[in-house]
Amino acid sequence: MGATLTLAAFGLAGCGGGQSTLVARSDASGRIDSLWWLMLVGSAIVVAVVLALLALGLLRRRGTPAEERKQRRPGTTFVAIAGVAIPSVVLVALFALTVDALPKTSPNIDKTKLSVDVVGRQWFWDVSYPADGARTANEIHIPVGVPVDVRVTSKDVIHSLWVPELNRKVDAIPGRTNHVVFDARTAGIYRGQCAEFCGLQHAHMALYVVAEPRADFERWLRRTAAPAPPPANADLERGQQVLLGSACEYCHRIAGTNASGTVGPDLTHLATRMTLGAATILNGRGNLAGWILDPQHIKPGNKMPGTALTGPDLQSLLDYLESLH
Repeated sequence: MGATLTLAAFGLAGCGGGQSTLVARSDASGRIDSLWWLMLVGSAIVVAVVLALLALGLLRRRGTPAEERKQRRPGTTFVAIAGVAIPSVVLVALFALTVDALPKTSPNIDKTKLSVDVVGRQWFWDVSYPADGARTANEIHIPVGVPVDVRVTSKDVIHSLWVPELNRKVDAIPGRTNHVVFDARTAGIYRGQCAEFCGLQHAHMALYVVAEPRADFERWLRRTAAPAPPPANADLERGQQVLLGSACEYCHRIAGTNASGTVGPDLTHLATRMTLGAATILNGRGNLAGWILDPQHIKPGNKMPGTALTGPDLQSLLDYLESLH
């Protein structure tokens, strides 16, 4: 009994929080949710019937003499119905329901109004809006009620993008572009995750989809497509020079500066993001300092080396990065 309760607790733990496949926020995830419940109920009925028949057989056996048990054979009609006909009907019905759900979860690019490119890397998500020139990382912003074509690929190994509240999983494969449609019914922040083991930090390769009203999304898109704001004072200018004088500029891009690297996430509007390291830690001054000085301690195996800076240089760099709105 204890083991059963433990397994049930682990199962239900995946049904709540900010990443649940049973919390539908789009028509596609709603169809997946309905299919899941149908399969669960159907499976529960089958298990209950099998257990009931097993119990009935055991009880009847206990009260039957040994000679009579030897002579008794299972009825052909019962075996044909219970062992062939009913399972066939159940399997065909579930197959038909699954096929019927495919159009709802499959991409229909003709009906989408916006395209977003998402590139999986070890271990973060590179996000860009090619029509507008906006680029960010580990966050996908979409307008509510607008079907968005999310074009997914990879630059290194196979990843898998999965935002369960919005749609199914879609593989990110090097040299191939796959599509999934996000069409959020309500505003909110929906957590996603890499669902294909891709290396040491696979578990720390998450992202957020921010669904917001159309006007808010348009403002965000215009701001993100713009270059980084120039330093407003001498301290911020010093921080910018610290960044441009270090190895950071060869791995990261900040639009409007000489930093044009493509190895790591785009930093043009870093201060507007919720997290660092693909949702490994929250975006705050202390966490940002720790990430700059010793990223391997926070996320072992990632491709960013530590940066040796003096105290004043570090504080100026933090000031500059926090000004990148």
